[in-house]
Amino acid sequence: MSNHNFSSAELERYSRHISIPEIGIEGQQKLKAAKVLVVGSGGLGSPLLLYLAAAGIGKIGIVDFDVVDDSNLQRQVLFSQNDIGRPKVEAAKEKLLALNPHIIIDIYNEKITAKNAKRILEPYNIVADGTDNFQTRYLINDACVLLNKINVYASIYRFEGQVSVFNYTTKQGEVGPNYRDIFPSPPPPGTVPNCAEAGVLGVLPGIIGSIQANEVIKLAAKIGEPLSGKLFLFDALAFDCRTLKIRKDPNNPLTGNAPTQTSLIDYDEFCGLNIKPMKENVKEISVKELKKLFDGNEDFQIIDVREEYEYDIVNLNAKLIPLNSILNRTSEIEKEKKVIIHCRSGVRSANAIEALQEKFGYKNLYNLKGGILAYSKEIDNTLATY
Repeated sequence: MSNHNFSSAELERYSRHISIPEIGIEGQQKLKAAKVLVVGSGGLGSPLLLYLAAAGIGKIGIVDFDVVDDSNLQRQVLFSQNDIGRPKVEAAKEKLLALNPHIIIDIYNEKITAKNAKRILEPYNIVADGTDNFQTRYLINDACVLLNKINVYASIYRFEGQVSVFNYTTKQGEVGPNYRDIFPSPPPPGTVPNCAEAGVLGVLPGIIGSIQANEVIKLAAKIGEPLSGKLFLFDALAFDCRTLKIRKDPNNPLTGNAPTQTSLIDYDEFCGLNIKPMKENVKEISVKELKKLFDGNEDFQIIDVREEYEYDIVNLNAKLIPLNSILNRTSEIEKEKKVIIHCRSGVRSANAIEALQEKFGYKNLYNLKGGILAYSKEIDNTLATY
């Protein structure tokens, strides 16, 4: 009598796994019993989710509060043109169940925060971090440590990616390093651009997300050596791979010699997002105030410091002077009238104003708070966002 709980259809589906001695029927049962939470269903989440579902991970949770838009389709292969405007978690669940109807998909159409993280993470054994911002990475790391969950981490930037396994406990009971052992504190706000600002090679998240899926499957099936205590680095442009050793930091606030943090914190504040990402002498103007300027008779200048390709996607008919050239083009910036400087979110334009005021003494510059994203949201929702 068979002691497995697979149907004949499942046995046929997973036959290529079952025929591998290191996996076999027992390993496939472990995959079916596994409960994996994937935070983020975008660039990394797309290949990660596809391969976890195809592998037969029994229960997959997906956390994402975003909707599908055109700019996602260059790399987020889980979605199609017909999904534009749909919640990502709903489109993802539909695609994954179409791929493998023998698994369970739970979706969380909400932003993961310090308030709901424990509730969301609790039912799962392994958490895969496919996010793209520092506050969520630290939140996921800390929640995994406090709840004793394995954290399979990955991140991407332009042509480069990295993968590691955090908070892994060996058979001997030794707990491996976590994210804070490599990065004790986040970089200052605005110093590291996100994928929208810096760009990313479309195939890169497919490569890195697949490696991330490989680590999840190894952990779930309890085979091989996980990337615990190591950071895998990949450069797609040079086709160069390196694996660095990670040591535990004795000053880690969660797991160091004298831990100081026993609960989740305000990660926006920790990452400096509740603090103005600019000096106090940088003046701001709201999008509503800008709209009044557009509608009124006041003479003013508006400058866009984004890149040309971003300007081609959407613009406010401003003068385009990209950030990397603005200090060499001051002859084009007025000094006798109000000058509004903007970018996508308000960070690059604030940096531009700081530099112009410090080096050239400008006193008439105003940063557009929230940038073109805020203008689209509050003033004109027909403007494309990216």
